[in-house]
Amino acid sequence: MEGLEKQKKVLLDLMNDSFYVPMKIKELAVFLNLPKERRYELENALNELLKEGKISVSKRGKYSISKDKHVIGVFTSHEKGFGFVTVEGEEEDYFISATNTNGAFHRDTVEIVVSPEQTGRRKEGKVIAIISHEIKEIVGYFQKNKTFGYVLPDNNRICEDIYIPRRECKGAVTGHKVVVEITDYGTEGRKPEGRIKEIIGHVNDPGVDIISIVKAYNIPTEYPEDVMRQLDMFDDEVEQKDKEGRLDLRNLQTVTIDGDDAKDLDDAITIERYGAGYKLGVHIADVSNYVTENSPLDKEALNRSTSVYLVDRVIPMLPHKLSNGLCSLNEGCDRLALSCIMDIDEKGHIVGHQIAETVINVDKRMSYTKVKEVIEGNKETIEEYDGFTQMIFLMDELAHKLRKKRHERGAIDFDFPECKIKLDDKGHPVEIKPYERNVATRIIEDFMLAANETVAEDFYWQELPFVYRNHEKPDSDRMKQLATFINNFGYTMKRNGEEIHPKEVQKLLEQIEGKPEEALISRITLRSMKRASYTPECLGHYGLSAKYYTHFTSPIRRYPDLQIHRIIKENLHGKLNDNRIKHYNRILDEVTKQCSTNERRADDAERDTDKLKKVEYIRQYIGAEFDGVISGVTNYGLYVELPNTIEGMIHVSNMRGDRYNYNESTYSMVGEMTKKEYKLGQKVHIVVLNADKITKTIDFGFTW
Repeated sequence: MEGLEKQKKVLLDLMNDSFYVPMKIKELAVFLNLPKERRYELENALNELLKEGKISVSKRGKYSISKDKHVIGVFTSHEKGFGFVTVEGEEEDYFISATNTNGAFHRDTVEIVVSPEQTGRRKEGKVIAIISHEIKEIVGYFQKNKTFGYVLPDNNRICEDIYIPRRECKGAVTGHKVVVEITDYGTEGRKPEGRIKEIIGHVNDPGVDIISIVKAYNIPTEYPEDVMRQLDMFDDEVEQKDKEGRLDLRNLQTVTIDGDDAKDLDDAITIERYGAGYKLGVHIADVSNYVTENSPLDKEALNRSTSVYLVDRVIPMLPHKLSNGLCSLNEGCDRLALSCIMDIDEKGHIVGHQIAETVINVDKRMSYTKVKEVIEGNKETIEEYDGFTQMIFLMDELAHKLRKKRHERGAIDFDFPECKIKLDDKGHPVEIKPYERNVATRIIEDFMLAANETVAEDFYWQELPFVYRNHEKPDSDRMKQLATFINNFGYTMKRNGEEIHPKEVQKLLEQIEGKPEEALISRITLRSMKRASYTPECLGHYGLSAKYYTHFTSPIRRYPDLQIHRIIKENLHGKLNDNRIKHYNRILDEVTKQCSTNERRADDAERDTDKLKKVEYIRQYIGAEFDGVISGVTNYGLYVELPNTIEGMIHVSNMRGDRYNYNESTYSMVGEMTKKEYKLGQKVHIVVLNADKITKTIDFGFTW
């Protein structure tokens, strides 16, 4: 036997033979006719096969083919060294202890052998092979040594710093934020190695903190040259030839309602009385007229999949010439639209609809703030919006009816306040406050939901390829846990077999409104839900209690909307033949997966930038005291949220006066001696202890 791989193959062939009887190492050596001086080779080969999980050894030292389960998945590491492997199609992750990671790097695709004996409640495994590395570059803080440098990764899931040889430092100095290309992922006893690819700037330079997050998530910020060349083909205004053959709606009173600082306006509204009911027009920018399939613009839009809205900037899916110009439904400009015009009866039922290519011209660009003031009776704003107030009140009237219909069927409304972070000209946060929906934002939400559902149902029954926005039913085990948990507070939810109808969740949220336990139960309920995603299959939307749902209304900032616009228009023109149907059936699975992945990337980047600015803001208040609410409970401490949405942790080591233990069944920390209990949703008074921009963490303590 020559060479380790050849030795391993011989052993596997032998043990796979149906006549093989498990043998000890001495018996194998005799069987293979190996002299004593070469038995170390056999031992090495056996150890390698054991490490790979391909063979096993009994307590009596006999070797045989492993009967253990092998699975392949994606490794997610934890800052404390352990990790989890997510396997597609399996609900629960596999826990990988720090001693069983086998040098796996965060986001590696790995092969694991499932442990036959489980020590905890979660399934466990051991990494036996690293199949591929997803992360090729990382962003971090550079520190210079005499003969080398090293980078502390911004991502705290990457547990080790990256060694940078002197020749690869590219002039970086201590304090620089850098992009590192990994050249060697290291082993359990040796650090990863890399080279500086880009110096972003000094950690204290304005904007470097946000750009570092953008780079870390590999979000593209520049457009390729071929995309910019394609833009040169377009005029600044809609050409006459593009308007021809479309339904002309320029005579209808048309408005947009958006935030004060919005620039990419992709939806406009028309509304009028129609018998005893209403005719509602939702007019969406016809981006597909300019972003044609497989063009440079289209490829780049799919690559991005979504616009990314960060605290100090927007990274658009489409270049500004389109997103803020030619496609944006700007006041006083002729624009191309794809319209969903709905006939709605006096009770809010959608009784008919038309989907058409249209030409529109927006008469008034309205803001959420001003529309809210009109509805609330502000005389000054009513005068300012003279000629449009009747339209606003009609929109409000219809929106209430549409909302009532959704409520009756059981749509869930998780109304947690988001935050609005105000920065100065140097990028420093000067104000953080909750940003809550008002009556005007709800009107637009109601109208967009109606259009999305109408379009989704239309194409579902036509049995054509399409992209749906799905929100799957929650896992039955999670809902059982939720039902058990709320029972402690005297609440119940009816189950139909293993399922809970969304109406039951809606009723629960109504029952707890204004109660001390509202925050506690709302958060636990939200955590019991699955994440919405895009697929070519119509699986329904649990949260909206809708059988059919899609994203039709934002093609400037979401690729799925742009994708279905193409399908809709081909269908309108009778061009959706067998070949095109086969084409869409072939591509939509990959398109929807990429869009779902990039949506999550954008959400994570937005969350990280908000978290960073919150840390920066609270640093000026170290030593100050605030009232807050316990928003999370873990075995290592309590999360507390302040009224301005800033969240920090009271680590268990800072919970003085007693030894506190985590009670999972009641989501609380309980003192061993005093029996004092801290629960989710409980009001507490805290002091700010520390705020770390590198780790993006805030430490609170109790006041004593």
